[in-house]
Amino acid sequence: MEPKTKRIALATLFGAIIFLSKVVVPSPIDKMFIGVHALLLALGALLLRRMGGTHVAIVGGFLTALWRISFASFTFIFALLYGLFVDLFFFVFKVNTTEDKVKTSRLVVTMTVSTALVGLISYYTTVFPFGLLPRNPMLELSILVIGALNGSVAGYFASIMWNKYLKKAKL
Repeated sequence: MEPKTKRIALATLFGAIIFLSKVVVPSPIDKMFIGVHALLLALGALLLRRMGGTHVAIVGGFLTALWRISFASFTFIFALLYGLFVDLFFFVFKVNTTEDKVKTSRLVVTMTVSTALVGLISYYTTVFPFGLLPRNPMLELSILVIGALNGSVAGYFASIMWNKYLKKAKL
């Protein structure tokens, strides 16, 4: 299989798994429980390198948008934003896959910040400009705390998976 085909297949597989994890949990609760989503975006960014998180997010966002057709534009835009944040913070925090090991602390911070940001932005967008949900401070705090914890755990597990099993993978 050619490297480009492998990259597309992996992004599609990860995106499909994200889709399956998103349709099980109703919105806005899905903004909190995104550990699988965050883990696959981190692994996509590590394995596919440049814009890998965004490629995975596009597939997952597209499939989820088809499922949640009434909120398709929101779903796709926020999924894309999440992938872009992951790739941006990989660059900002210098998560380097060419070294012998990925630094766990950098990957954890990257995923924590990305997850917390996209969770809060998507929640506030649905509450304030569009009024799709009523304001609920407890839910806001839950999204921030639980979402950030999910991102941290995903970053930690992604670094373990990368450092022990995946760093020699050729794509």
